[in-house]
Amino acid sequence: MKSIFAYFTAFEKLLWCSSAGLIIIMFCIFDRQNFLTLAASLTGVTSLIFSAKGNPVGQLLMIIFSGMYGVISYRFAYYGEMMTYLGMTAPMAAFSLASWLKNPYGSSKAEVKVNSISRLETGFMLLLTAAVTVLFYFILKAFGTANLIPSTFSVATSFAAAYLTFRRTAYFSAAYALNDLVLIIMWIMAAMTDISYLSVTVCFVVFFVNDLYCFVSWRRMKHRQAAEQ
Repeated sequence: MKSIFAYFTAFEKLLWCSSAGLIIIMFCIFDRQNFLTLAASLTGVTSLIFSAKGNPVGQLLMIIFSGMYGVISYRFAYYGEMMTYLGMTAPMAAFSLASWLKNPYGSSKAEVKVNSISRLETGFMLLLTAAVTVLFYFILKAFGTANLIPSTFSVATSFAAAYLTFRRTAYFSAAYALNDLVLIIMWIMAAMTDISYLSVTVCFVVFFVNDLYCFVSWRRMKHRQAAEQ
C-alpha cells in the first residue's frame, strides 16, 4: 500500500484537513470539555475519507466511531441513536468490514469491488427498512426518546445506509448523507438545550459534505472498475 501521504489525492487531503480543522475549532469555541465528542468526530471524518477510497479501514474506524457516538447519544437521551449505532451500525460495520475484505478489487485489499443490487433487492431493502422503522418507533417511544419523530427517521436512514454498505453499492454514502441531514436537525434541537452540542451539529455538517464526496468517488470507482474489466 502507498504511504498515507501519497495514497490520498490533493483534494482528499484538503477535505480531511479542513473537516478536522473545523471540528477542532468548533469544539474549542462551544465545548472544550467533552473530549469524547472531539475524538468521535475526528474518528468519524477519518472513517469517511478511507471509505471514499473503498478502503476497509473506513469500516474499522466506523465500528470505533459507533461506540463513542452511542455514549454521546445516551447522555442526551437520544436512545434511538444509541441503540441504532451500538445495536445496528456497529455490527453492520463489522459485517461490512468482512464483506469488503472478502471482495477486494484485484489483488489489493485496499480497494473493495463496487457492487450493484437489483430492483428486487432494492424493494426488499425498502420493505425491511419500513418494518425496522415501525418497530423502532414503538421501542423508542417506550424509552421516552427525545425528539421521537426525527429519531425514528434517523433509524430508517441508518438502517438503509448500513444495508447498502454491506452490499458494497455506491448508494450507501447517499443514504448516509440523508441520515446526516436528519442528525443535523436533531443536534440543533439538542444545542438549543445545551450549546456544547453545537460541536456535534457541526460534526454532522462535515460528515454530510464528506458523504457527498464519498458518493461521487464511488461512482467514479465503479466506472473505472467496469472499464478495466
